[in-house]
Amino acid sequence: MVDRHMSLKELADEVGISNVNLSKIKNNRVAAIRFTTLAGICEALECQPGDILKYEPKQPA
Repeated sequence: MVDRHMSLKELADEVGISNVNLSKIKNNRVAAIRFTTLAGICEALECQPGDILKYEPKQPA
């Protein structure tokens, strides 16, 4: 978002989701994301999913 000079609100509006939901995605507070939402974010930011997603395995309990 910083590289594209885009605010959270601008990105949320372009993708068609609420600021709250986009904020939860941004702050890793979701367990899942719809492919359509991911595709919309990638389209708006002109990036690939791997540019914005990172796999973090769960730590053993």
